[in-house]
Amino acid sequence: MSAGAGQPGRAFLGVEASALGRRWVGPDEEAQRHAAAMAQAQGLHEALARVLVRRGVSAGEVPGFLQPRLRDLLPDPLGLRDMEAAAERFLAAVERRERIAIFADYDVDGGASAALLLVWLRGLGRDATLYIPDRIDEGYGPNVPAMEALARDHDLIVCVDCGTLSHEPIAAARGADVIVLDHHLGAETLPPALAVVNPNRQDESGDLGHLCAAGVVFLLLVEANRRLRGQGVQGPDLMAMLDLVALATVADVAPLVGVNRALVRQGLAVMARRQRPGLVALADVARMNSAPNAHHLGFLLGPRINAGGRVGRADLGARLLACTDRAEAESLAARLEELNAERREIEAGVQAAAIAQAEARGADGPLVWAAGEGWHPGVLGIVAARMKEALGRPAVVIGLDGDEGKGSARSIAGVDLGAAVQRIAAEGLLIKGGGHRMAAGLTVARDRLEPAMERLAELLARQGAGAGGPGDLWLDSVIMPTAATIELVEQIEAAGPFGAGAPAPRFALPDVSLGFVRRMGTGHLRLGLGKDAGGKLDIVCFGAFDGPLGPLLEGHAGRRFHLAGRLEINDWGGRRRVQMRLEDAAPA
Repeated sequence: MSAGAGQPGRAFLGVEASALGRRWVGPDEEAQRHAAAMAQAQGLHEALARVLVRRGVSAGEVPGFLQPRLRDLLPDPLGLRDMEAAAERFLAAVERRERIAIFADYDVDGGASAALLLVWLRGLGRDATLYIPDRIDEGYGPNVPAMEALARDHDLIVCVDCGTLSHEPIAAARGADVIVLDHHLGAETLPPALAVVNPNRQDESGDLGHLCAAGVVFLLLVEANRRLRGQGVQGPDLMAMLDLVALATVADVAPLVGVNRALVRQGLAVMARRQRPGLVALADVARMNSAPNAHHLGFLLGPRINAGGRVGRADLGARLLACTDRAEAESLAARLEELNAERREIEAGVQAAAIAQAEARGADGPLVWAAGEGWHPGVLGIVAARMKEALGRPAVVIGLDGDEGKGSARSIAGVDLGAAVQRIAAEGLLIKGGGHRMAAGLTVARDRLEPAMERLAELLARQGAGAGGPGDLWLDSVIMPTAATIELVEQIEAAGPFGAGAPAPRFALPDVSLGFVRRMGTGHLRLGLGKDAGGKLDIVCFGAFDGPLGPLLEGHAGRRFHLAGRLEINDWGGRRRVQMRLEDAAPA
């Protein structure tokens, strides 16, 4: 058994079935010994050492892991196929002042990728045409009319976060060269582009398959700057652009491992300087009142940038990220805030109907799915993500219109959804489909909907989707209330950022009494510990009454519970204090 693996025969703190029906699993004895030795040798709190051991970090790797340097982790861009041709053609267009068009996807990754290119070009006194397709009228990726039109007026078209499967549209761009910078799964054949730079091409090793499109674009710009230096020319400051790479990486749910972790960590530091007008304006309308972290990127900034592509003008997000004028940035951010509120309203109706339909069909299989007449295409991905979280299964949500349905799918850890969708598309059950491990899009004929979903469920079951119940809840360590200090949380944050592929550590407060349990807002709870706990610790449970936690805890002040959740620093009101974000509980 590897260090960090839970002990199958013994539930952590004896919790076999928590309030959420989950078995608690913690570090085994070997992992605890490793953590104790690491804590002593490196001068770390043992709770942090246990987090590092679980991440597979050895004692000798601790300093480099806690202070990752991008220069040590950044791969050679030329390790990606077609990168040399792409960089050479891109720089030639810049040097010859050719007309450049950027064709981008309408999500955060596409918008940030486009903004990276626009900002870099602006640093050399060049500009480019930005083209982002309308989600409803044009759908995802390059289309023939748009590519034909762009080719008539441009010498080079750069497709970002799209294009790997766009054979016909790229062939239609006659008279212009096309470069694809993407990360979506490739097929056996590539489109007729001058270069297709994609770590998820079938002829790539997959070592960089965790990069989002903005990461691929960043590597292109690293190579471009390297070539400029060889000519005695100073290229634009790429380190100052890492806020855009970080935003895209987190919002696209790319795993925060390897170079991604370093990109996001450095990008958050850049963002904290508040030097990009678009992100400053967006943070202000989102009422971000503390230093940015991965949660802010994924749940505050990302959804607002996405709102333009979902229910408004598709190019609003990219324009905001690339703009330099403060007044324009504030205007764009205000418009995106309005669209985000509209998106939430539309989403709520679709989500309620989709989850009800999925539960009526049965939520204990390898796949949950729902399809509805006229469901807005702009919210399908969000609803699929919500359904996946609520039901613990890969989820597909499809909006039907005429003879076709267009859908979005989201996966769970360990299940490659994009490959399964691509396979049933190749088998003819879908009109088209593709994506990556955690997310995919598809178009299906109405009369093939049921067989397509049955086949998708079959392929996902082979990967282990749907096995068992809600699953185990991993806990890194127990912690006593007196140990939950700001200093400890800051140490733990040094092991971050946390997100996809690097979940935030969870800790258990064992056998504590509840001093009070109060409702706050709509459906949330605030808890306080009893006097015998030996220390004060704020505990909040958001959405407590969306599941069984609220009913279990409300009205039970004085009772004893095991509590599980994540520690964080609350800066509200200018006073810093530690709080636990409660995720599960069990009677002690």
